[in-house]
Amino acid sequence: MQGVLPDPACTPGAVMPLSVDEVCNTSTKGRRNVTSAMKKKVYAAYGVPRPQPSGAYEVDHFVPLELGGSNDLANLWPEPASPTPGFHQKDCVEDYLHAQVCTDHTMSLGEAQQAIATDWLNVFTTKARQTSIGHCKSYGR
Repeated sequence: MQGVLPDPACTPGAVMPLSVDEVCNTSTKGRRNVTSAMKKKVYAAYGVPRPQPSGAYEVDHFVPLELGGSNDLANLWPEPASPTPGFHQKDCVEDYLHAQVCTDHTMSLGEAQQAIATDWLNVFTTKARQTSIGHCKSYGR
């Protein structure tokens, strides 16, 4: 594990073949399918011992479900909560990018997927933290 970005050899990111309409107008609950066995594989691939204290990590979708991310192992990684920025801050980026695609229509779905998979931290520090989405403004770097 090297900081706030996953190892690209383990987690390059992967997306489902979904339309913008599906991403913007359907719940992610029906698309969420990460089993305990998959989570164990993700932790093992990164050499993170289990169990971890509650809240220390979450098995996260690198490209989030709300942007059409896949449940494939190539899109999952054990994201730490700390040091900051961690998974809470990445959640802000996910909300921000989803709004850009689905509410503001200032970004295509492909652009949002690329932005988060390339460098979500840059999006957090330059855009998401400056918005009023959720609790993003309260997070510093």
